[in-house]
Amino acid sequence: MTTRLNRRSFLSSSFAASVGALAATGMLPKALAAATCGLTPPQTPGPFYPGEANFKPESDLTLVPGAPKRAEGQIIYIKGRVIDELCNPVANANVEIWQACSSGRYNNTKDPNPAPLDPNFRYWGEAHTDKDGNYMFKSIQPGAYPADTNWTRPPHIHFKISRLGYKELITQMYFAGDSLNEKDLILKEIPRSDWDRVIVDFRASAPDLEPGSLTGEFEITMKKVGS
Repeated sequence: MTTRLNRRSFLSSSFAASVGALAATGMLPKALAAATCGLTPPQTPGPFYPGEANFKPESDLTLVPGAPKRAEGQIIYIKGRVIDELCNPVANANVEIWQACSSGRYNNTKDPNPAPLDPNFRYWGEAHTDKDGNYMFKSIQPGAYPADTNWTRPPHIHFKISRLGYKELITQMYFAGDSLNEKDLILKEIPRSDWDRVIVDFRASAPDLEPGSLTGEFEITMKKVGS
């Protein structure tokens, strides 16, 4: 697992502040804004979306009420911001995630994977962004799984982001340094120049988070309706 500083996130957050200030004054051309705060590439939701009725506000997927222990696997924190193409924060955006457990299996009857389910893992969660567009989830790094005879999908987490006045976005987040990324047929549908928008570096978490955990920053850019 790579521990290098996420240069893209640093540059993006610094420049986004400047761009956002210009946008607020009406001095920023839309073409420039689109180039600096490029949209997060959409991706397929896949066959294992749990359905809206199954989601409820829960950002910690590692604990199930009444379960004797936490979920198996490497604990991770996913945090970031939801912004628009003008680099402005999107407050109160609904962020849904769903994923496989550490064995690579989804909690879905459509999943033919014979790997064991984890009874201590939630598999999906939901959060809303704060006034600055921030969100955070606690989860585990999902396992890879066979998608076809000669195709193994790399570890990834599905995201669905929605907010009134914005176009709904469904995408997937990948883990930097995983060799399966280079072979993934779904990731390869995205232009290589956009891979940095969905591949995230995870590094050792801050001292106030769970010891031994990793943290990654996933910035999500969605498009306003009519823009």
